[in-house]
Amino acid sequence: MKRLTFHPCGNYKEHYGQELAIFETDFGRMWAIIGIALLFGAVPFISSPYFLYVLNMTGIAAIAALGLNILIGFTGQISLGHGAFFGVGAYAGAILATTVGLPFWAAVPAAGIVTALVGMVFGIPSGRLKGLYLTIATLAGQFIIEYILVHWDSLTKGTMGIMLPAASLFGFEVNTDLRFFYVIFVSLTCVTLVASNLMRTRYGRAFIAIRDNDRAAEGMGIPIFFYKLLSFGISSFYAGFAGALWAYYMRAISTEPFTLGLSVEYIAMVIIGGLGSIPGSIFGAVFITGLNESLRFVTDAMMNFPALSGFGLNMASLREFAFGLAIVLFILIEPKGLAEVWRIIRSTFRLWPFSY
Repeated sequence: MKRLTFHPCGNYKEHYGQELAIFETDFGRMWAIIGIALLFGAVPFISSPYFLYVLNMTGIAAIAALGLNILIGFTGQISLGHGAFFGVGAYAGAILATTVGLPFWAAVPAAGIVTALVGMVFGIPSGRLKGLYLTIATLAGQFIIEYILVHWDSLTKGTMGIMLPAASLFGFEVNTDLRFFYVIFVSLTCVTLVASNLMRTRYGRAFIAIRDNDRAAEGMGIPIFFYKLLSFGISSFYAGFAGALWAYYMRAISTEPFTLGLSVEYIAMVIIGGLGSIPGSIFGAVFITGLNESLRFVTDAMMNFPALSGFGLNMASLREFAFGLAIVLFILIEPKGLAEVWRIIRSTFRLWPFSY
């Protein structure tokens, strides 16, 4: 009698190790390795200096957006002060490098730790506030940090800014866009893996439980204030780490960039990329950075048409209009952001030609 064998027709998980895997199949792991190889082995050498600069700025923005997504997307705590924390990291890295004399490899993570401590201080109101009230509290933190950065002349040099020394790593000068590309994207790869693994631990699951229903999470024995404060600290560490990288990349910093507008940019990255999605943070950073550069070309082109200048159009007004329009369109058309679009595309190719 012939023995019948049954083969599974889907991707089934038989133990917790499979459930916690970042890449579910060998095919996904293979394409991840191919993508990383192309990113580090081909893209830098075929890119123009300008495109390499845009890639570096995108990588830095993606690190900061990852931190904000941990806070907003995974923990459900709204913050309008992420741009200020980015500035704290930039100034902390600059001060540690120029005053304390820390090397590049130590100043950047140390700046992240300093920013994490500052972020936890401003995250204390999350123990009693949420929703709109927490948003207003973090907005106050944005303005307080801006004021301190401008007026604490003895520490931040005020409006004069700070010049940083050239970055060096293991005896090599990191003084070109190409070398910074490798530093930035290796850092991005590492912090992305850390964030992905964090969400699989009890800390990440506690964040998600608080986001879904904080009262139910507290009823299950989760100390919600501790985890909210921890989420603020992790989010601020990412912002400070990215800010310190940006400071070394720019070599000179001042207080102008770290405004409420920068915080709005990071929120736009998280919403457009996808709330509660690690890849969505990177997609959002790519989209917003590309949008910024496109608007720069548009405003430069507008300078050649005097008739348009009479309408008072400039880079700031175009950016506000474009960001607002993009956020509204994504909320209306695809609330889950670019991460959901990417999931649909992957599913389509995975099931093709049998899409049913």
